[in-house]
Amino acid sequence: MTASASVSAGYASALLDLAVSHGAPREALLARAGITAADLADPDTRVPLTAFKTLMRAGKELSGEPMLGLLFGSTVRFNDLTIVGLITHAAPDMPEAFRQMNRFGRLVIDTTAPSDGDRFVISREGARAFIIDTRKNPNEFPELTESTLGRFICGTRYFFPETPLYCSAEVTHAAPAYADAYERILGVPVTFGAARNSMAITEAFFTLRLSKAPRYVFGSLSARADELMKSLDASQGVAARVEALILPVLHTGEVTMDSVAARMGVSRQTLYRQLKAEGTSFDTLLDSLRHQMALHYLSGEKVSVNETAYLIGFSDPSSFSRAFHRWTGMRPGQAARA
Repeated sequence: MTASASVSAGYASALLDLAVSHGAPREALLARAGITAADLADPDTRVPLTAFKTLMRAGKELSGEPMLGLLFGSTVRFNDLTIVGLITHAAPDMPEAFRQMNRFGRLVIDTTAPSDGDRFVISREGARAFIIDTRKNPNEFPELTESTLGRFICGTRYFFPETPLYCSAEVTHAAPAYADAYERILGVPVTFGAARNSMAITEAFFTLRLSKAPRYVFGSLSARADELMKSLDASQGVAARVEALILPVLHTGEVTMDSVAARMGVSRQTLYRQLKAEGTSFDTLLDSLRHQMALHYLSGEKVSVNETAYLIGFSDPSSFSRAFHRWTGMRPGQAARA
């Protein structure tokens, strides 16, 4: 695992609560992990992955529940911990939800260095398709592999019980004493001691619709965004049309002038000239919308600083912090506390 690998305090707190529910003493768990209740008070703060690993191991030992990792993934929902669930469910289909999960999942658990790329990749191999977990040295923390299987397989089955999306799994670690529980909990056969950690997916994964009327996650979180959309719809001019197209997909981080021009049925150069005639530019409009939504989210305490960064399209919180300072002269945390 990388030196900066971490999990959100909210995720660690959920594991702590699960271990306690199985009989482990809370204070003993915190002491073993080298963290305090204060460290977990703000769900947006980060806890080193090493501390999370220790917490998992101590939880298994002190609760007497060896399957704690598998149970954690299969019973604790991402959408109960962060906005990740809301974001993925705002996607039009499962492949887009997968892409957003890859991007926003780091808010909850980040095991990769920036240069590593996506942790999860989809690979087509002949007639079959797989989701592959590219996490390095997975056998250092097989409980994380277990929780990942539970989160993917049981999480989607919870929301789509009538649509099987997974048909098998393989893991690199050896079969534990409770290996027979894997198939009982996950509902698919599992191969141990494999060359990789992966899940075989069905073709339904590529066609399953999630939202009949895809809309941006802002609408789920912010009345102000709905109001802004209505005002944009009522406005005239090219700039207003561009803003109305940007806002619903701002959270995807994939907003480009080319994509907006294509949706408007004009060339990039034509759009550039039209916006220039109205005294503005695509970058100016994008920057302004990000500014407006950042202020709204932070002032309303709807989401955390890190979540705000991703929701308005920044690839990492540090880039958002620099932009916010340029907009306001303050750091995002200061605005959130104001």
